[in-house]
Amino acid sequence: MKVVVMGAGVIGVTTAYYLAKQGAEVVVIDRQSGPGQETSYANAGQLSYGMTSPWAAPGIPMKAVKWMFMKRRPLFIWPLISPTMWAWCARMVSNCNEESYRINKGRMVRVSSYSRDVMPELIAETGIAYDGREQGTLQLFRTAKQMAASQADQDILAEYGSPYDVLDRNSCIGAEPALAEVRHKFVGGLRLTADRTGDCRMFTVGLTKKCVEMGVVFHYGQVISSVAVENGRIAGIDTEIGERITGDAYVCAMGSYAVRVLNPIGIKLPVYPVKGYSVTLPVTNDEYAPQSTVMDETHKVAITRLGDRIRVAGQAEIAGYSNRLGPHAVDTVKHVIGDLFPQGGDISKAEGWTGLRPMTPDGTPVLGATQYDNLFLNTGHGTLGWTMACGSGRAVADLVLGKQPEIFMEGLTAARYSR
Repeated sequence: MKVVVMGAGVIGVTTAYYLAKQGAEVVVIDRQSGPGQETSYANAGQLSYGMTSPWAAPGIPMKAVKWMFMKRRPLFIWPLISPTMWAWCARMVSNCNEESYRINKGRMVRVSSYSRDVMPELIAETGIAYDGREQGTLQLFRTAKQMAASQADQDILAEYGSPYDVLDRNSCIGAEPALAEVRHKFVGGLRLTADRTGDCRMFTVGLTKKCVEMGVVFHYGQVISSVAVENGRIAGIDTEIGERITGDAYVCAMGSYAVRVLNPIGIKLPVYPVKGYSVTLPVTNDEYAPQSTVMDETHKVAITRLGDRIRVAGQAEIAGYSNRLGPHAVDTVKHVIGDLFPQGGDISKAEGWTGLRPMTPDGTPVLGATQYDNLFLNTGHGTLGWTMACGSGRAVADLVLGKQPEIFMEGLTAARYSR
């Protein structure tokens, strides 16, 4: 079987790997000059198995209002004249209730837990180096109120079997010794011991090389103009240079841009681009640098150690398909690294980046079958594409090849939006 995968980010490349591993002939199309050049390029670096949860949660609408008035706020909403944006926001708000939250979280945990279980096997098979660490995530609380509110998260973690430790100030310093320098700035934390870290782009580039060795063909610099439909099936992918790339089956793994090629053929997905920011800076003193990931609960900013670098990522900006990196765009993430690890890295050498996270209003990715029997989806992972990549790639590859996935697919497909 020949399979055409649209997208060479971490989702598309892992899908291609699992397809090729099972004997498929695979072609990957991407508009960029190489793999992992967009949302996979400089994300937070977290494999957040313990922190897998939808943004749409009880209390979020009120928190969002408060965030809008913070000096270094984690959320920006630009008042665009965009029915699509406001409709997506309304659907997200409609999911901010206890019942929806538990349903959506359960679906997301199903994918992330599967990804956690299968990723070590892939690493063992390929030997990819990606600056990986297995030292967990420390969610850092600056106030006693935040510490108390974490009880709800602890209950959910316990329900889903995600291991965690509740830490006082000294125990936080035990996990991240450099925090001793700023011990007066926090009261405690929640450590998610199953979480891992690693450079998503390094992983994607390394896995791409393995895919090429397995016979996968990558077509870079190919902008998709349309998806051709004939007799109720996908007949090929037309590119802007006038080429039609054909196969027996097709997988759309284009993140936020999936809707642009799917809408014209009648597949309406509520996937919206939510912009995030990061900076990457060199470690200057290991003693004063983070050892794994520290999540600042106040600013919703993650600080992650990636080898001899520190990645600081966060913020959510709802502003359509804007990739603009303005002069003050990364002020918040720079503030957080300077506030918690002031001697750990050289902020003057920080490289800024912005990317579009493909968010669904319920937080759950969109995987699997569509109304066309030879078109499959692997998109809508939001901030958790790196976390869910191996699991969703393997499950979708199984579906494409007519096999039963190892995880239950109910609630993960596009069918949930047509009810």
